Amino acid sequence: MIKSALIVGMGSFVGGALRYLISTWMKNICTQGFPWGTLMVNLLGCFVIGLLYALFGRYSSTSHPWCLLLTTGLCGGFTTFSTFANESLQMLQNGHWGSFLVYVSVSVVAGIGLTGLGYWVVK
Repeated sequence: MIKSALIVGMGSFVGGALRYLISTWMKNICTQGFPWGTLMVNLLGCFVIGLLYALFGRYSSTSHPWCLLLTTGLCGGFTTFSTFANESLQMLQNGHWGSFLVYVSVSVVAGIGLTGLGYWVVK
């Protein structure tokens, strides 16, 4: 358990640093007023986690330490949106349409609502 947490932590450090660098770079080159950096990071993270799960599923195991480092660690540190997207896709692939609709709807609506509540509590 401790070894796995350290593996995830190492990947998260790199992923978080990459998220910061890419987001900052995008803010410097793109039009202000739209979160291009966040959008780019989220979409790139979704693509990468899809590639990684497919590769580990085909050639190794999704429980392999490298998979943990690169998916939960790197992609999770880069963007948790990639994990959300991957879990949503897994529900669709397994035919769990109801769970998919509830998960996506509650995540988006409640996530925005709770973010607003957090702002409201402080103000």
